[in-house]
Amino acid sequence: MAAMKRDRFTSRPQAVARFVAQRLILKPVVWTVTDVTVIGREKVKKLDGSFVVVANHSSHLDAPLIMGGLPWKQARTLSTGVAADYFFDVWWRRGLTKLFFNAFAVERAGGQRRGESAKVLVQRGVSLLVFPEATRSRNGGRTLGAFNPGAAAIARSVGAPCVPIALIGAGLAHPRGSKWPGPGRMPVGMVVGDPMNPRDDESAADFMERVRDEIARMIVAERDAILGAEVATELHGIAPGVAPLPPTPKPAKAPKPPKKSRLRKPSKTTTPETPEGTAR
Repeated sequence: MAAMKRDRFTSRPQAVARFVAQRLILKPVVWTVTDVTVIGREKVKKLDGSFVVVANHSSHLDAPLIMGGLPWKQARTLSTGVAADYFFDVWWRRGLTKLFFNAFAVERAGGQRRGESAKVLVQRGVSLLVFPEATRSRNGGRTLGAFNPGAAAIARSVGAPCVPIALIGAGLAHPRGSKWPGPGRMPVGMVVGDPMNPRDDESAADFMERVRDEIARMIVAERDAILGAEVATELHGIAPGVAPLPPTPKPAKAPKPPKKSRLRKPSKTTTPETPEGTAR
């Protein structure tokens, strides 16, 4: 890795400011309005150099969950790629995004790059948070979109590991289009996987597909424990190629009792009959 240059991504004063913004402001808010479960954070505690976090994306809760859920040593320089055409378009939003998420601009429309590239940041010792689906899920995270291989290509080219993170329930608690998480502290989860490295003969696209499969596997494995079986059925069919849990069968309804006949009861007075059975 190249020597670390001191700027807003890596300087100690900026790291202190981020600690206050992330751990003393943002995390308490998110952990108060939702019921957060974090699984596997110990898997990254031994990482000393930079790495690339790859996560599924369904909610504005996703980045705050990861920033607050990882150990501070590993989250200290973690930088999030954000859409330049929205988060960097006005000064106040640009300033807040840099402060809370140590963000760097990603040009979605192919415009001129602002600042250093993601690859250069990783080479300098800055870890990255990347959402390779590029945008939030439109169905609340019920399915995984295609993963762009760019993050895997960066990790592969500089020798940094990818850390898969599965976010569960965030799209249900704070769906796309909503301004605030729903009431009642809905359950959300963050599952950290083992750091992954590309195989010698593996392309960036194949490596990213393997990371995607691991995220899908973690979602299926942990969603019942995090959300409860009843809510987890909302995420049925989360990923192609991974067997989802079957939906909970509905109990059979008891048969309705037969309706009483509306025919008039015969009169108690009977008509006398002749021995031949004909009426007189």
